[in-house]
Amino acid sequence: MLLAFPGVVEAPCYGTPGFRVGKKFLSRLHQAGDSMVIKVGSIDERDMLLEAEPKVFHITEHYRDYPALLVRIAAVEPEILRAMIERNWRQLAPKRLVEAFDNGRRARRRPRGAPRS
Repeated sequence: MLLAFPGVVEAPCYGTPGFRVGKKFLSRLHQAGDSMVIKVGSIDERDMLLEAEPKVFHITEHYRDYPALLVRIAAVEPEILRAMIERNWRQLAPKRLVEAFDNGRRARRRPRGAPRS
């Protein structure tokens, strides 16, 4: 899912598979192996997600002071995880990659033979 976004590369991060956009951290597999580390917009947003979906989202003491949380891979809806990854990717990726990605989406949605707008 992470590698589907342009510019994302896999590289080790704290001894686990990690994913970056250029040199910027996007996500990584947590060392426990059942969760991914995902950044969120703020600690308030993180706390809201933790309270709303405790079976999906959790943190360890290490992340207590960071706007990040752990996502249980087996428990999260794939669409939710993809949306969280895309949000972070859009913030980190160069504008040209985001524009190319968006243009590709529009082209895939347009029926064959339909004029471009």
